[in-house]
Amino acid sequence: MSKKQHNSNGQPVKPEFIFHKKNYMFMFLGIAFITLGFILMTGGGSDDPNVFNPDIFNFRRIRLAPTLVLIGLGIEIYAILLNPHKKRN
Repeated sequence: MSKKQHNSNGQPVKPEFIFHKKNYMFMFLGIAFITLGFILMTGGGSDDPNVFNPDIFNFRRIRLAPTLVLIGLGIEIYAILLNPHKKRN
């Protein structure tokens, strides 16, 4: 059987979540950026494999989409490292 944990006053300890609402909001924002980046990368192919389509090398697929994915990953790292209970002096 498991024992219930008590603090020094003899009261039961309440379990706390690791992440809080602010963390989850940033995580969802990061996921949205990553998803948008991958959506912008799609397309540009050709139905005929013998025909080259230069549209695969446009600004949206080469610069914008990977930048959005990297920004999304940065937001995810920030969301994980964010401590909402940290007090400022």
